Amino acid sequence: MAKDIQKLHEFLSKAGTYYLATTDGEQPRVRPFGTVLLFEEKIYILTSREKAVSKQIDSNPKFEISAMDSPDKWIRVSGVLKQDNRLEVHEAMLKQYPHLKSSYTAGDSNTNTLYLDGIKAVIYSFTAEPEVLDI
Repeated sequence: MAKDIQKLHEFLSKAGTYYLATTDGEQPRVRPFGTVLLFEEKIYILTSREKAVSKQIDSNPKFEISAMDSPDKWIRVSGVLKQDNRLEVHEAMLKQYPHLKSSYTAGDSNTNTLYLDGIKAVIYSFTAEPEVLDI
């Protein structure tokens, strides 16, 4: 496992909400997300295939994420999003987020699980030097 993948997962989990940026042609798009799953040494997120964000990722899989886990500490993460819609990934995500079972079903054609790849992540603070995660 990459040395700091667990640290990245813990940061995003503690933050609760993180903001995912994609592009829509030339226009940046940012929206809040809350799902983060560490599965088979990869970090996964969940969205609907019907949402604009899925179409944006299909067109350009590059992303950035920003989140704060305290008033003076935040993270910026970049890379590419890759689809992995295996049944076991869907099941693990829905087990971790059971409230989403009203909108998603493991193995259905709407559930879209994506993992972060080519990750660059840096934790910033007003009181310390930036910490580059080893992922």
